Amino acid sequence: MKYNLIGNTGLLVSELCFGTMTFGGQDAGMWDQIGKLQQKEVNDMLSAVVDSGINFIDTANVYSYGQSEQLLGQGLIDLKVPRDEIVIATKVLARMNDKPNSTGLSRYHIFNSVEASLKRLQLDYVDILYVHGVDPATSLEETVRALNDIVESGKVRYISICNWPAWMVAKAQAIAQYNGYHKFIGLQYYYAAISRDIEHELVPMALDHNLAIFPWSPLAGGFLTGKFTREGADSGARRANFDFPPIDKEKAYDLVDVMGGIAQVHDASIAQVALAWVRQQPGITSTIIGAKTLDQLHANIASTEVQLTEADLDNIDKVSPLPKQYPGWMVERQSAYRK
Repeated sequence: MKYNLIGNTGLLVSELCFGTMTFGGQDAGMWDQIGKLQQKEVNDMLSAVVDSGINFIDTANVYSYGQSEQLLGQGLIDLKVPRDEIVIATKVLARMNDKPNSTGLSRYHIFNSVEASLKRLQLDYVDILYVHGVDPATSLEETVRALNDIVESGKVRYISICNWPAWMVAKAQAIAQYNGYHKFIGLQYYYAAISRDIEHELVPMALDHNLAIFPWSPLAGGFLTGKFTREGADSGARRANFDFPPIDKEKAYDLVDVMGGIAQVHDASIAQVALAWVRQQPGITSTIIGAKTLDQLHANIASTEVQLTEADLDNIDKVSPLPKQYPGWMVERQSAYRK
């Protein structure tokens, strides 16, 4: 397992991050479609994760409405995993109950949410806290100040962003810089070979600001596992019942065909090729993987052994091109004189 630095922090995390969205699920609405792993299965997963060298685990308060955090925290205790050998991330934003202030990025909710997460995780602090999305009702100034103060409290070590537009990330960093607050260290965004939207604005911004990128759903909700082809689909696969995130399926079928040929050359699976593609992209620090079974987990971990060639990457680019968007194509055209 390779370890990468998160931005300027000096903190090293494994090139794969273990995501716990499949923990819990029972009687939790849509989460039931994603995974139902309970404590025994969770402990087996965590044991395999730690043994593989993965030192980075991602959860969220809203995953199965707290069940994921509870199962993760208990699993780490059951396995006696040393606290200083694991980097744990959770999130704040989503509604956890029907009370009016149980959602958003207000100071009130951020502090209450972190306290609740720590109780479920049975921890004194989390290493990384993500804002899980945009709160249009709360000013960025309040959110950034509250995040600074939660870090100062010692209950959070670092802060990161998930699902914000690039302009908002840059504005928040400027607020933090101007006021001497703790700044964001990384970005968790949807990124897969079939869904490359972040390459327009977010990846260039991350590279310029030295922000780590932690891709979620690198297999596009399971579509890039080889279980979905023009010939048919695996009815037991997650995407068959929970069709998310959205993708261009016709384009995805072409991509699966190309990845299938590359997989044969590397004696790997289509999923491993898809994970290797994400891992080898500019700015990627740690790719978030999940699993419903130990076999899936071991296979995903083994993707680190797949090293795609320049020819492989070019062949994937031919079927998953990112359409040029304005002003990107104009910037490229007008700055050509500097090349």
